[in-house]
Parts: sequence; structure tokens; C-alpha cells
Amino acid sequence: MSYCFRCFLTENGLMKPTILRMAFFPIVFLISSLGATAESTDDAALKDQLIALEKKSWEAWKNRDGKFFQDFLSDDHVEVGFGGLANNAEVVSFVGSPACTVKSYRLDHFEMKRLDANTALLIYWEEQDTICRNRVPSPCWVSSLYMKRGDRWLNVFYQQTQIQK
Repeated sequence: MSYCFRCFLTENGLMKPTILRMAFFPIVFLISSLGATAESTDDAALKDQLIALEKKSWEAWKNRDGKFFQDFLSDDHVEVGFGGLANNAEVVSFVGSPACTVKSYRLDHFEMKRLDANTALLIYWEEQDTICRNRVPSPCWVSSLYMKRGDRWLNVFYQQTQIQK
């Protein structure tokens, strides 16, 4: 079988546009696929990292570990809870107090949406058996927004929305 390279050339010696596209398409496709794979791998790793942080925050909540929340929350953190808005200092103080008893909790259905290189939204389902004077509404969908500040991912916003039965 012979191969005629000249068959693909125009009169001025340049490769015909159709053949040129066919030759470079696999290369472009390969490069774009590698980029997409690297990006999705980065997103998967970030999702795992944020889920781990979120799970640690629930253990800290259960164990009344306000110290954890000092390092976990951004200075400008905002929380929208069933009692209204709370800032960083209020959340840290409340978590560290004996105001609530967390008997158990379950977390599931994690999804992450990367908003930009330094911002990611983690959404998930939670169910908890917690008493703070009254039973805490449950189950809920949670929105937990993280921003990378310096070399750390910090929680800047948190909201629970009760699931109506």
C-alpha cells in the first residue's frame, strides 16, 4: 500500500484545509480532554476535601467544639439558621455552649458546584436528632459556601432549609 503525501497538498505546496483539520483534530481533542480530566480531577479532590471539612464541623457541633469553628469559619462568616442570622463569633460561642445536645446526625447526597478557582458551594442533605430547648427541624438541605483564602478553604456562608414532609 503506498501513501501519497503529495495528494494532500495544494498547488502552492500547502496542505489542503480539510486534511489539515483532520490531522490536527485528534491533537486538539486530546489536549482539551486532558484539560477537562485535570479539571474534573481537581474538582473531585476539592469536593472530597470540602466534604471532609463539613463532616468534621458536624462532629465539632456534636462535641460542642467551638475551637474547631474558630479555625473553620471565615472572619466574615454568615449563617442563616432557624433563629435568624449569626456571625462568626456568635456561631463559635453557641457551638461551644451547652445550649444544644446532638444525639445523632446523618449526611448524604453531597454535590459541589465550583463557582471560580477560589469559591465552591457544597450542597447536601442532613438529618439530625438535636435538642436546643426544642427539637431542631430536620431533615434539611444544606448550602455551605467555601472560599479559599490564602492556602485554606474557609466556610463563609451556611444555611439549612427544612424539607417539608
